[in-house]
Amino acid sequence: EEDDINDVTSMAGVNLNEENACILATNSELVGAVIRSCKDEPFLFTSALQTRILDIGKRHDIKELNSDVMNLVSHATQERLRGLIEKLTVAAQHRSTNCKQSDRYVQSSDVRAQLKFLEQLEHLEKQRKTEEEREMLLRAAKSRANKEDPEQLKLKQKAKEMQQLELEQIQYREANLAALAAIGPRKKRPLDTSIQNVMEGFHTSGSSVFSVPKSIFVPRITRVSLRDLILCMEQERTTKHSMSLYRALLK
Repeated sequence: EEDDINDVTSMAGVNLNEENACILATNSELVGAVIRSCKDEPFLFTSALQTRILDIGKRHDIKELNSDVMNLVSHATQERLRGLIEKLTVAAQHRSTNCKQSDRYVQSSDVRAQLKFLEQLEHLEKQRKTEEEREMLLRAAKSRANKEDPEQLKLKQKAKEMQQLELEQIQYREANLAALAAIGPRKKRPLDTSIQNVMEGFHTSGSSVFSVPKSIFVPRITRVSLRDLILCMEQERTTKHSMSLYRALLK
């Protein structure tokens, strides 16, 4: 009776056996598992890193090197590259962002429309000059001036060549229209029966073989260019006056 009075769990109505079974059922994969720490692997090649550090340390009378120093330099290099890659990713995504989808985007000028207008204007000017030259040649061909004038003879010959070229273009256009009319309207090529069966299988709702997945995960690739690297190097205090930045700007 004293044990029942001092047992708080029994007084609260808690069954320890049931709770223990519930805990073992929910965390059954962790029961008996041995958790071990992963081996610390260096990011850089150890022998090459040691040779490089000793070559630099000769200036400061460093002849021996501890393994902890190489691990620290390796991890520092890894963190440095990770931070640089994160900055490059942000710069590349910012560069490839389409500002036209933003509500704050206001188009102030359309260069493509301006260039198209200039091209149309140039085409009209060229067409006007061609019409003027054509009218001049036709007037020269119809004129009754001195036949011995060499300039007049050249204009008449040029007018004949122009008329002959226009006649050939008209005949070529009429022949094309006649050939198209003889062929008739273009008909769609009928699909093969196997292709039709496949398409019907895709459109069948009850079919499990030809079911189209609702969403296909396509990994997004961020392409980093040299301009992104130059931007990141210009932002950092240690690299904005370095020779590497100047060499990158010369490329």
